[in-house]
Amino acid sequence: MFAGFLKDQRHVNGVDIAYRIGGSGPGLLLLHGHPQTHVIWHKVAEQLAEHFTVIAADLRGYGDSGKPPANDHHTHYSKREMAKDAVALMNAMGFERFSVLAHDRGARVAHRLALDHPDAVQRMVLLDIAPTLSMYAQTNEAFARAYWHWFFLIRPAPLPETLIEADPEAYLRSVMGSRSAGLKPFTAEAFGEYLRCLKLPGTARGICEDYRASASIDLEHDRADIDAGHHLNLPLLVLWGAEGTVGRCFEPLKEWQHVATDVRGKTLPAGHYIAEEAPELLLAEVLGFLR
Repeated sequence: MFAGFLKDQRHVNGVDIAYRIGGSGPGLLLLHGHPQTHVIWHKVAEQLAEHFTVIAADLRGYGDSGKPPANDHHTHYSKREMAKDAVALMNAMGFERFSVLAHDRGARVAHRLALDHPDAVQRMVLLDIAPTLSMYAQTNEAFARAYWHWFFLIRPAPLPETLIEADPEAYLRSVMGSRSAGLKPFTAEAFGEYLRCLKLPGTARGICEDYRASASIDLEHDRADIDAGHHLNLPLLVLWGAEGTVGRCFEPLKEWQHVATDVRGKTLPAGHYIAEEAPELLLAEVLGFLR
C-alpha cells in the first residue's frame, strides 16, 4: 500500500497529526471517515499522486494521530478544531491553497474547513454525506436503524467507550460489515490497520467525542453560518453510493445546494465506502473535476 509515500507525523494546532505524503504538483488533502484511518485511500492514492502532492491524514482521535482529552462541550473534537488541524498540516507541508477529497467524518471536517478557511480550499469533493444539520433534522426510522452508531456513540461516557474497548473487532465488523457490500471491499491489510488503530488507547474516546461534537457544538456552528447567510463558495463535487443509506434517506445534491453556491453531484454504483468499493469510478470523477 502507498508505494512511494512517506509516513510521518507533524505537531500542528496543539496535536500530533499522522499522515502519508507522496507525489508532486498541487496539494490534495485526503480525509477519511469512521471507524477507519487514512488507509481508506490505499486503492486510489498512488494514481492521485501522479497528478498531485497527496497528503492523506488521520483525523485527531483516529489512527495514529493524537487523541486529546474530552471536555464538557466537546470542543476538542469539534469540526472547527479538526479543520484547523488540516489547514495547519497543509501549511506546514508548504500549501497555502489546496484541494480536498474527503469521506464520511472527514467530509464533515472538510465542510467546516471550507467555511472557516475559504481562501485555503480551491476545490472539494465530498463522499457519501449530506450536511450534518440536515441529516439530524430529517432523521427517520430507516436512517436511525442504518446509522445506529450515530446515536450509540453520543451517549454519555464511559458507556460507549467501554463497550468498544471490550471488543474492538466486533465493533469494527458490525459497523463496516453491516453496510451493503459487507466486508468484501476491505483488504486484509487495510482491515488489519483499522483494527490496530481502533485498539490504540484513546481511540474509542476520540471516536465518541467526534460524534458527540457533531450532535452539539458542530450543530451550533452550522446554525450560526446559516443564520449569517454563509455558504460554500468554491467548486464542490458531491458523490454518494446508490446502495448507501445517505442516498436512500436524503437528497444529497439538493441538501448541498442549500449551503453551497457552486455544486454538482451524482450517484455511483457503490455503497458507503466508495474509495474501497469503486476506486476506478471514483478516480475518473475526481480527476475529471480536480484537474
